[in-house]
Amino acid sequence: MESIWQKTAELPTFPTLEKDIKTDVLIIGGGLAGILTAYKLQEKGINCIVVEKDRICGKVTGSSTAKITSQHGFCYSKIFKSNGFESAKVYLHANEQAVREYEKLCKNIDCDFEKKNNFVYELQNMQLIDDELKALWKMGFDAEFQDKLPLPIKPIGAIKFKNQAQFNVLKFISNIAKDLKIYEKTFVKKLDGNSAITEYNKIAFKKAIIATHFPIINNHGLFFMKMYQHRSYVIALENAQQVDGMYVDQADSGLSFRNYENLLLLGGGSHKTGKQGGNWQELRDFKNLNYPESTEVACWATQDCKTLDHIPYIGPYYKGAKNLFVATGFNKWGMTNSMVSAMILTDLITEKENPFAKAFDPSRSFLKPQLLVNGFESIKNLLTPTPKRCPHLGCALKWNKAEHSWDCPCHGSRFTENGKLLENPANGDLK
Repeated sequence: MESIWQKTAELPTFPTLEKDIKTDVLIIGGGLAGILTAYKLQEKGINCIVVEKDRICGKVTGSSTAKITSQHGFCYSKIFKSNGFESAKVYLHANEQAVREYEKLCKNIDCDFEKKNNFVYELQNMQLIDDELKALWKMGFDAEFQDKLPLPIKPIGAIKFKNQAQFNVLKFISNIAKDLKIYEKTFVKKLDGNSAITEYNKIAFKKAIIATHFPIINNHGLFFMKMYQHRSYVIALENAQQVDGMYVDQADSGLSFRNYENLLLLGGGSHKTGKQGGNWQELRDFKNLNYPESTEVACWATQDCKTLDHIPYIGPYYKGAKNLFVATGFNKWGMTNSMVSAMILTDLITEKENPFAKAFDPSRSFLKPQLLVNGFESIKNLLTPTPKRCPHLGCALKWNKAEHSWDCPCHGSRFTENGKLLENPANGDLK
């Protein structure tokens, strides 16, 4: 099950760490956020290394839809309500700057970068569109209402962001990663002071960044309380439709559309990890109804960390941390938020003030309604009697029939039928 990016891009390979080493900055996790941060640190002349337990960008990054946009559903009215006007404005400016950063970088990289308009649509509730437009206009952003879209579905309206982009994320990574110091197949089991302990070696560092999608350290940060995980599915169709833009339903369970060359990438079927959802079957039913002459040439799935207030956690791992940092909780929008992570963390590492850091600070208040929902789900699953338990915090695992895996509804760890770890925060196989 390979994504279209994995089928069309060849990533460089990197050695496995075979001895004890020292570095100024250690980045644990070789996804887009970790690679971009290493790239920016190297530009500043900072000695840093990236360690990845498998292959770089082999999980979430390589399974994305690779849309580069600051429009993340109808997030701005929600952030406005939960965190205030300034936080919403900072989030918008940070992600708009991220879009422009990609535009500059991709001028010299063959990664199928294309500027496109982005549309977020709503099927039923016009008030949601009105609220989002009011928030955007109050922040001075040039968002537009659109009443017709070139899609088989008929939403009541959509909001348009101009000058966004799409690309082949693994072709991009292949270019920027090739000159970085990276170790693959190098699994960090734990941190011991200023040392990372791998299966066979020790890495001494001055500062470290945890960029492992879901953070692997439980005794700081309380990320297991502040996040949950969500799965989404994609099929690539030949002979379907050229939609000339990027489109997504504002609802988590809705559909997503974009083209790549002659293919239509149709996304959706989403559900909370460990719960039931539409998965690929929902997408195939839609294809058969609306694109009956099309042919499916690839299918894949991905998993995203969702935060309590729609803003990622980027910054010191916990309040007062001086040498340990984190980037997580991208809420399905990892392309721009990975770039935002690189911008913020590079400044924090080099002790430079960053205008976005406060809004993304992981130590901000987490007393939000979603916290109660997360807590209830965790308690319910901890009390569920089943022989299959997640080694992360002991929650009951659920069988995922669509993907033949054991999934944790509490925090999103996933395992093969035979117990091999697929997705963290668990840091080891089932016993």
